[in-house]
Amino acid sequence: MPLTPRAPVPALAVDTLAHGRFDIAAARPERMTLIAFYRGLHCPICITQLKELERLVPDFAARGVELIAISSDDEDRARQMAERAGVSALRLGYGLDLATARAWGLYISAGRGTTSIGIEEPALFSEPGLFLVRADGTLYYMAIQTMPFARPPAKELLAALDFVIKADYPARGEYQGAL
Repeated sequence: MPLTPRAPVPALAVDTLAHGRFDIAAARPERMTLIAFYRGLHCPICITQLKELERLVPDFAARGVELIAISSDDEDRARQMAERAGVSALRLGYGLDLATARAWGLYISAGRGTTSIGIEEPALFSEPGLFLVRADGTLYYMAIQTMPFARPPAKELLAALDFVIKADYPARGEYQGAL
């Protein structure tokens, strides 16, 4: 069954490079946690996305939103990605189990060789997804993709959060009744 806004999100626990273990069940953000699932070291668009998120960590924090970016890469590839993207403030999680990725609704792709930046794709990896999870562990927002490009810009998400906070805007898309 697909994830539903206002309902609890699936379990999610991963190690991070420099910020200890992350477990969504233990997360205690002031307002929300922004989870950016990314494809991995092989993806040049992911590098751009992580750079943007790194730059905006303080802006999200000012709104009570904690950030984490997660991939199924192993620790070594995650460290290489952190170096390429210049990530230090952004929590970078690694070792995402693909069954967990699927539970979150992410699409799984099979590797197709070396990418445009000369890095081999893993045999299997998840495609991007962006999620806002409320402090109570319920889903507020999600954007799931089948392709690496055209991701929601984090700067636009910040502007939306300003409105959401000011208007106490509820999560939408929760209706599961008869049609």
